Amino acid sequence: MSVELTVVLPTHNPHGERLARTLEGLRRQSLDQKRWQLVLVDNASTERVVLRNIDISWHRDAGIVTEEKPGLNHARRRGFAESAGEVIVLVDDDNVLASDYLERSLAIMRGEEKLGIAGGRSLGEFECEPAEWMEPFLDLVAVRDCGKEIIVGPGDEEERHPSWAPIGAGMVLKRVCALGWCERSVKGNSLTDRQGDSLSSAGDCDIVLTAVENGWRIGYFPDLILTHLIPSKRLSREYFGRIGRSIATSWVEVLFRHGIRPWTPVSKWSVGLRCMRAWMRERAWAGPAEYVRWQTACGYFEGRARIR
Repeated sequence: MSVELTVVLPTHNPHGERLARTLEGLRRQSLDQKRWQLVLVDNASTERVVLRNIDISWHRDAGIVTEEKPGLNHARRRGFAESAGEVIVLVDDDNVLASDYLERSLAIMRGEEKLGIAGGRSLGEFECEPAEWMEPFLDLVAVRDCGKEIIVGPGDEEERHPSWAPIGAGMVLKRVCALGWCERSVKGNSLTDRQGDSLSSAGDCDIVLTAVENGWRIGYFPDLILTHLIPSKRLSREYFGRIGRSIATSWVEVLFRHGIRPWTPVSKWSVGLRCMRAWMRERAWAGPAEYVRWQTACGYFEGRARIR
């Protein structure tokens, strides 16, 4: 039986317990192991103890490959190159897939010829209970539920990256669609993604936008469910502020790169002044939610300065 699906699991200095749970979720998949392959990509880890001690012997077609160029885009490209399946599922090292995730993914992608990318619900499991003020910002840590209805699109030019577009956690791609993104990105046309301590998050959007430009449809399928394991260190005002700022900057840049330009460029020298004004406008001193909104506004200014 030939491989039909490949799981690509990039990791950089992984947390041992969370990675173990990710792998256990994969071990429990209902899809016959003869039908899928596991490619774990070690992306320039400096602490290799966890990776040396993990057990993937339970899978007949699993392996660890190394990508020394740091950055999530580099790791994903390496995983795509190693893939043998017609369908690829991206899994982060803190994701636990529902036991039928791979089986459903394969059925979904085979059900529509022009569907290139699919995603579903990412439900948070928190090491400590998030504060009430965090609720509107949980999408910043890839916790997302877009409802119970299947959505396939985009419907028109204005929806090239709709709010329900798949995120990287659990993203399902046809291999030919993934390789189309690789071809574009190796030419230097894609933005950097998470690298080391950087929280830049342009890669997921870049993959989706490239797929749409290449004529593929994208879809949201609520029966695709994963659990995102979120440590307490990510549940702070400072972390939400940092990631909100980074995502806003990346969002402006990636849309501009794909010819979507709702913002006018601004001068670099004006960013500091604009951030000071935003501090007052958002009342950033008043509470953590206001602080996060201020940081996000600063990210938009920084992105607009970069697109000049």
